[in-house]
Amino acid sequence: MNTIKKRNISVLGSTEFTGIKLEKPTDYAAGLPAVKVALQHTFKEMGVVRSFRALAHMNQKEGFDCPGCAWPDPDKPSKLGEYCENGAKALAEEATNKKVDNDFFSKYSVEELSTWSDFQIGKSGRLTEPMVLRPDSVHYEPISWENAYKLVAEELHKLDSPDEAIFYTSGRSSNEAAFLYGLFIRAYGTNNMPDCSNMCHESSGVALGETLGIGKGSVKLEDFDKAEVVMVIGQNPGTNHPRMLSALQKCKENGGKVISVNPLEEAGLIRFKNPQEVKGVLSTGTSLTDIHLQVKINQDVALLKLMIKKLTVLDTEKGNVFDHEFIKKYTNGFEELIKSIEGYSEKELLTLSGVEESVVDAAVEILANSKKIIICWAMGLTQHKNGVDNIKECVNLLLLKGSLGKPGAGTCPVRGHSNVQGDRTVGIMHHVSTELNQSIQKTFGFTPPNKEGLDTVHAIEAMHKGQAKVFMALGGNFLSAASDTNFTAEALQNCELTINVSTKLNRTHLVTGKTALILPTLGRSEVDIKDGKQRFFTVENSMGKVHRSKGMMSPASGNLKSEPEIIGEIANAYFKNNHPVPWKQLGEDYELIREKLTSVIKGFENLEKKSKGSGFYLPNNVRDLDFSKLPNQKAQFSVCHLPKHEIKKGEFLLMTIRSHDQFNTTIYGLNDRYRGVFNERRIVLMNKNDMRKYAFEKLDVVNLISSYDNIERKAINFLVIPFNIPEGNLASYFPETNVLVPYNHFADKSNTPISKSIVISLEKVE
Repeated sequence: MNTIKKRNISVLGSTEFTGIKLEKPTDYAAGLPAVKVALQHTFKEMGVVRSFRALAHMNQKEGFDCPGCAWPDPDKPSKLGEYCENGAKALAEEATNKKVDNDFFSKYSVEELSTWSDFQIGKSGRLTEPMVLRPDSVHYEPISWENAYKLVAEELHKLDSPDEAIFYTSGRSSNEAAFLYGLFIRAYGTNNMPDCSNMCHESSGVALGETLGIGKGSVKLEDFDKAEVVMVIGQNPGTNHPRMLSALQKCKENGGKVISVNPLEEAGLIRFKNPQEVKGVLSTGTSLTDIHLQVKINQDVALLKLMIKKLTVLDTEKGNVFDHEFIKKYTNGFEELIKSIEGYSEKELLTLSGVEESVVDAAVEILANSKKIIICWAMGLTQHKNGVDNIKECVNLLLLKGSLGKPGAGTCPVRGHSNVQGDRTVGIMHHVSTELNQSIQKTFGFTPPNKEGLDTVHAIEAMHKGQAKVFMALGGNFLSAASDTNFTAEALQNCELTINVSTKLNRTHLVTGKTALILPTLGRSEVDIKDGKQRFFTVENSMGKVHRSKGMMSPASGNLKSEPEIIGEIANAYFKNNHPVPWKQLGEDYELIREKLTSVIKGFENLEKKSKGSGFYLPNNVRDLDFSKLPNQKAQFSVCHLPKHEIKKGEFLLMTIRSHDQFNTTIYGLNDRYRGVFNERRIVLMNKNDMRKYAFEKLDVVNLISSYDNIERKAINFLVIPFNIPEGNLASYFPETNVLVPYNHFADKSNTPISKSIVISLEKVE
């Protein structure tokens, strides 16, 4: 069903086709086409002058941080521009000249807007004033900031328990905003702080925390210059983190090798034309991947076990393949790991992986002769039932090779959003940290709650059951990002009040509680001035480095507030000055927030000064080979199990993917240039042999159907596209296919949705 009865809202939006055009997939990323497309997007949304001015300041020292991914900036940014094609698109989306104001909402009801596609909704423009959707209305109407704060405070006071409120955080928020937000939520009395990490990289945090003692990666950007091997597993950097290609290029130029592991052979890992270099524009570019292991969906553990097994044989025969001195000094569980590996046959593992043995052997030879190894991964590893084990098996390989705590080696989970890691560092988490609670109590004079809160999937369940009645989102597009779209929509509509602090209109603003608030906030690129003084905030990149971000463009409206101001005012309205924390003052004074943050969070000492220039790295025990907080004070090997998928005849394993014209749930356009798909998003990529086997033709229209716990979920109207993908596997874009992901099936320990391995069948549409 596309509609849910309550305001007659279309949860999934338009399912119409938009006029597909197919071309041969490209064999390189970036180059002149990337420059052209980037400028086309920015010119169209921002105008020529504003575009050049803003792009010149993005990711520069004393400039503003890209609102896109969390890939780190080099210490010496390029004077030509330290941004990529998708970073420019992200800026264009945020700094667009289009406006969503009272006239817009008077013209369009939420019922009509909900029938639009996510692309159409996102292209509407910037939100310019606070708006409210009343229970008896289908049109948003203006509300004053003061009355908006009062409404939130009143609804929070009505709840029987603080645990009936859900406070979500996206990865776009600054350290200052996230710290203040988490502080207010704890002062209010709950740890219900689901965040986008729950849906994406939670598996990384759990696996790395249990094996290495910190839920973050250990490498720095300069390590790529020194690496002998970089393994890129379950990740498509050409689309999702394009500036990473420059780091891989440096690795190759310094004699390093790149091994890619993915069900799809992505253009960005085949060849890279660096648009910042003349040779990158005029020549054929740099060949990146030396060996591509086209693994079947979610058979990474099988492949890694096979590689470890083959390395074990070589180590027995030749010696010096494993770093036994490192293993003895720094690790625990080596014998158990090797014994478990002996229990598998090479043939079994090879068959499961789907990779040709000669290709595996070539990769094993490179690894056997290398000590400085970096393993990078993204959601292709984390969003599975066994997501935690996927990462633990990567750690096993690095521990065997002694590839930690040395230049050119280590773990590299590549985070998707610009400050998602920083949000977690400064306290956005549903888990209880006794150390953090004690620091908060000492600094602020109140006792935080010690009951564990709800993560994303359990927050959705609580709202659906009516156990949570107020939902607030600090950024993000919760409905489109979460799994099980229809179920999540019902959950949100069960709420008394939903609040979204946002820059742009998105689908979560249309599928709401009985009452809904939109609180418009400043974007990354915009000047943030209070009492004539420009303020800056800080962010943490994917490698644990904290630096400043300071906007330089005029705000989209004079009626926008910064995120800290909004949080401070809501807290002030709730507590009515009857609380030891000076909420309003903190919301206005970022320096005061940073002063308090420094006293609460370890590693942020002298934040105001150290955040200048290229910033500073937070402490990282793995870099220091300090595993003192782990059992036996050593890094832990793990015995991981093979994934289990019960796939019947006629069923496939589907992974959700991004197109090249999107970032997370934000749709920039309708082209997936690198894969050769233009002007269409409702497609499913399928192996030609599977098409012949099941009598599918190119551009056949099909419905995608998943069935978990005897509940059928359906995504309608998709076009079959023949593609180079393993047999039995399919790929299709999210958020359109999130409707297929059951909310109650998720990774063990991390509770991350299984978005990359959904069992589905196809239904032909006549």
